[in-house]
Amino acid sequence: MAQPFVKKDDDHDEEEEYSPFHGIEKGAVLQEARVFHDPQLDARKCSQVITKLLYLLNQGETFTKVEATGVFFAVTKLFQSKDTVLRRMVYLMIKELSPSADEVIIVTSSLMKDMNSKTDMYRANAIRVLCRITDSTLLAQIERYLKQAIVDKNPVVSSAALVSAVHLLQTNPEIVKRWSNEVQEAVQSRAALVQFHALALLHQIRQNDRLAVTKLVTSLTKGSVRSPLAQCLLMRYTSQVIRESNANTQGERPFFDYLESSLRHKAEMVVFEAARAITELSGVTSRELTPAITVLQLFLSSSKPVLRFAAIRTLNKVANTHPLAVTNCNIDMESLISDQNRSIATLAITTLLKTGNESSVDRLMKQITNFMSDIADEFKIVVVEAIRSLCLKFPLKYRSLMNFLSNILREEGGFDYKKAIVDSIVILIRDIPEAKEIGLFHLCEFIEDCEFTYLSAQILHFLGNEGPKTSDPSRYIRYIYNRVILENATVRACAVSTLAKFGAMVDSLKPRIFVLLRRCLFDSDDEVRDRATLYLNTLGSDPSAETDQEVKEFLFGPLDVPLVNLETSLRNYVASEVPFDFVCVPKEIKSQPLAEKKAPGKKPAGLGAAPTAPTSAIDEYEKLLSSIPEFASFGKLFKSSAPVELTEAETEYSVNVVKHIFDSHVVFQYNCTNTITEQLLEMVTVFVDASEAEEFSEVATKPLRSLPYDLPGQTFVAFEKPEGVPATGKFSNLLKFVVKEVDPATGEAEEEGVEDEYQLEDLEIVAADYMLKVGVSNFKNAWESLDPDNERIDEYGLGVKESLTETVKAVIDILGMQPCEVSLLPNDALHLTTEKNQPCSTSSQGTDVVPSNSRSHTCLLSGIFLGNVKVLVRVSFGIDGSKQVAMKLAVRSEDLEISEKIHEIVSEG
Repeated sequence: MAQPFVKKDDDHDEEEEYSPFHGIEKGAVLQEARVFHDPQLDARKCSQVITKLLYLLNQGETFTKVEATGVFFAVTKLFQSKDTVLRRMVYLMIKELSPSADEVIIVTSSLMKDMNSKTDMYRANAIRVLCRITDSTLLAQIERYLKQAIVDKNPVVSSAALVSAVHLLQTNPEIVKRWSNEVQEAVQSRAALVQFHALALLHQIRQNDRLAVTKLVTSLTKGSVRSPLAQCLLMRYTSQVIRESNANTQGERPFFDYLESSLRHKAEMVVFEAARAITELSGVTSRELTPAITVLQLFLSSSKPVLRFAAIRTLNKVANTHPLAVTNCNIDMESLISDQNRSIATLAITTLLKTGNESSVDRLMKQITNFMSDIADEFKIVVVEAIRSLCLKFPLKYRSLMNFLSNILREEGGFDYKKAIVDSIVILIRDIPEAKEIGLFHLCEFIEDCEFTYLSAQILHFLGNEGPKTSDPSRYIRYIYNRVILENATVRACAVSTLAKFGAMVDSLKPRIFVLLRRCLFDSDDEVRDRATLYLNTLGSDPSAETDQEVKEFLFGPLDVPLVNLETSLRNYVASEVPFDFVCVPKEIKSQPLAEKKAPGKKPAGLGAAPTAPTSAIDEYEKLLSSIPEFASFGKLFKSSAPVELTEAETEYSVNVVKHIFDSHVVFQYNCTNTITEQLLEMVTVFVDASEAEEFSEVATKPLRSLPYDLPGQTFVAFEKPEGVPATGKFSNLLKFVVKEVDPATGEAEEEGVEDEYQLEDLEIVAADYMLKVGVSNFKNAWESLDPDNERIDEYGLGVKESLTETVKAVIDILGMQPCEVSLLPNDALHLTTEKNQPCSTSSQGTDVVPSNSRSHTCLLSGIFLGNVKVLVRVSFGIDGSKQVAMKLAVRSEDLEISEKIHEIVSEG
């Protein structure tokens, strides 16, 4: 039974919440449901029981089929009661139970009777329930009543019918579309909700017809919509039409004028929706923005928190693209810094940071200092990111901004907050050379009291890369060695590696480093002792010996194999007795499993089941191709692509192709599967038309002798191409074979067969096929390790694009390279263990991911080009208000010709 509300004692320090449903059990409630069968129904008691049942259902309690059926039949008996409240509860219960088709018949007559009742409340609820539980057959029977209900004079009934039609449109669109005339009539209703629901339904009916939507918007923007809710909806549809329209500016003006006129509406929601719609239009000018900004500025001083929040959030977004247009609101936004609503205050701060000028930075910092102590960590992170952007915008102010970040770094805060600050300082050090000394010093001060192992390891790793390059590297040694003495084993191991980097890069510090590393040999942790031993042996026993290039490459060189592949190889090494060889670790970033995923019920078409040993796909492909005499002389396999489907799903024959790239040859491996039980295919080959691939000439074909039902097999076609040249072209494919009928009873095929053929999809060899996706762990170090003389830089105008995300993806696809991550995780911290209140996931930001609302982006790519030439690409994008995209492409490689070739690929793509 539900517990009654209990009067709480006055001496309770904390108030406890009491629920009338606390402790109820399904079995007890089902027993109480017997009151539904009483000859004299107690409406109030029945309503209470239904309330408990609804509570159980909404809390996720499951009812068995027998229990649900029993409750349903019991509830149907309550239709005999005339109590209005109980009837409403009955409607809710039937909707929640979602009865089966057999059970629906029992209540259909009662619901249809209520739908034609003189009581409007009965009619509206009966319509909602009927449309929820009905199927297409029953819907056709009640269609006439629903069409009448849509134009009913009572707004409650009309709105119920319209909302039900919105739901029915998902399952029975053809029936609902026949109601367009009634819905159009409802759009002219004087009732606000009816007009709102009718407009929403009418738009959904026409949403796939762009011309019909345009006509709808054109007719309604002339002033026939009175409901504020409907007007807000209409403005969203208007914005959509403007965005999708390819008409000239003059053709768009009537729609824009409607949005502008709505700024003078008496309803605040309409005014805000109009302002928001204008600010989100692409290509909007500063003059067109001015009225909307003025309205939002008035909302900033509103007494309603929701209006202040809506206005400042919209201005925050506008500041990303039109910061100068928002500067007039700075005074009003500064007053919001002290707003009681911390969300409003945070948005005000971040917007001011976007719109402020260089002279206002110091004043803003003073205001933010007092503000930071009053907000939660999640808001502090937003402010930190805004300050980082401001510092990159005004690099001369790095000192005051870096001091601010340092101060808040020493205050109380959680892991995510502290990590955001550390990441910001690291980025500022990398992008603003003048900030390196002060930034590293602040990080060293923080690491003295850092309670997070992950952050300590991250800072030590970064310090090892940047510290030796400063004017006075020796100042950091004390901070690093303190970590060896005072920290846990993980941080001590990272500190040992950092000390070794200083010793390798700064000759004057080498004797001191040797002394410190020898002390580490007596550490209690195996990892620390092993690292110290390794670095002492690597650097040489003679402290005065010069550090050679191989040692520096070992300590600082990029890890040119994916960590996933390295882990797999190490696991394989542990399980075997073969010595581990780092050179044998595969460099392909994505291992394609040989047993590729197919539709349910189909067997994979390829080389069969995946090997049990964790070897890469390219190794298996190389073994297969080298075993075929026709291809044995082609040399070492450079790359094998992922399978490309050449047939639709569920067709008679399933065919995909893998492209194998050699230095002067390309082999197409066609993986075939016969899906017809009564057929056996023999002498299966693929005829390839290379008329659109002039640089390729066919040199060998290996047919598939037999292809039984559901057993995959392979046929090969090889082409020769100019050596070392990334030739491209298009190939037409025709599957040819001999069909033999199979006796289902005996499984034997007929002796005579019939020649047949099957057209396959075309196949292309593109420039990306000659590029291996190989990641690097530290892009900056890898970039600096390549000869700057082999660098080529050029700028490109890419025209109008929908978004930067689309552009970045297109460039990555054209080059076929691996997006690198701006990883702040040190290699030394790869073995971190999970600690309480600390995440153990890596910290990285993929440069292929464009932040929302970003107007510029830099993507880092790496790969190995045909001929085993290492290639790195730094590509920067920028997009203006008219969505014109510009791109700056910088390429470094081990061969100048390859750098120039990458530019050719981009210009042709």
